[in-house]
Amino acid sequence: MAFATTPTASTNRGWYKRNEIAITPWLFLILPILFFAVYVIIPIGQSFWISFHEWDGLGEKTYVGLANYERLLTDDRKFGISFWNNLKWLVLYLLAIPMGLFISLFLNQTVAGIRLYKSLFFFPFVISQVVVGLVFSWFYFPNFGLFTVILDLFGLEIKGGVLGNPNTATYGIIAAGLWPQTAYCMILYLTGLNSVDPEQVEAARLDGAKGYKMLWYVILPQLKPATFIAFVVTIIGALRSFDLISVMTNGGPFGSTRVLSFYMFEESLSEFGFRMGYGAAIAVVLFFLMLFFIVYFLWSMYQDEKGGH
Repeated sequence: MAFATTPTASTNRGWYKRNEIAITPWLFLILPILFFAVYVIIPIGQSFWISFHEWDGLGEKTYVGLANYERLLTDDRKFGISFWNNLKWLVLYLLAIPMGLFISLFLNQTVAGIRLYKSLFFFPFVISQVVVGLVFSWFYFPNFGLFTVILDLFGLEIKGGVLGNPNTATYGIIAAGLWPQTAYCMILYLTGLNSVDPEQVEAARLDGAKGYKMLWYVILPQLKPATFIAFVVTIIGALRSFDLISVMTNGGPFGSTRVLSFYMFEESLSEFGFRMGYGAAIAVVLFFLMLFFIVYFLWSMYQDEKGGH
């Protein structure tokens, strides 16, 4: 009489051994994937769903389809101002990358006191954005701010001060944000410079390369990973700028410094807001704006890697 046999422990161990290379990475990835799904993917899906509704955050949701998006794109002047301010942030914030690169090249030397200089340049990165906002608010203060004093020396004046003038307020906040962002890019490039192949540098010197040619053809190609991270982090920082605006102008004067993240907060959670559906629609637009740039840079990096092989 034949009996069906059950897999033994040794059989299971044998099966695992045969598939160990394929299975082991997934065992390590299960928990991170679970956390990513719960705290990132599911909330993104909920934001999409809420954007098709009118909802005050407490009562019943009312399905309105694309009405929130139609209002955003056709009838909402505040959204237009916020969108264009985000583009200003995006373009000007990218200045942190070349500035961080050149500061890192300056600091990547073995001279007396270089550790002190590195600490001074690193200092803005460890300061809270709220503190940065307060420091620059005092710096721009119309009556006694250092920036005002400097302008007075040259006989110049900004009516209402930098932050009180709708034409200059956004640029003043972006300048404040560039201070710590440049320090962050500097750290990335300093780390990247430590991994530059000295043999390639020496070979280039023997071939007569120096100055900008050495930088462009030898150093920068080896800094591509650092440049990629700097671009992604800087773009995300520019598009989700909120804290500096909240501390320095609270969206003013006359709403001229609003960006999409701040406008989303106003519509969803501020005193006169609680329009969760409309705020979610703004969040979706911001999400796609970020996604476009991140996918573009990932694709570009993939093509470079593919071409390298």
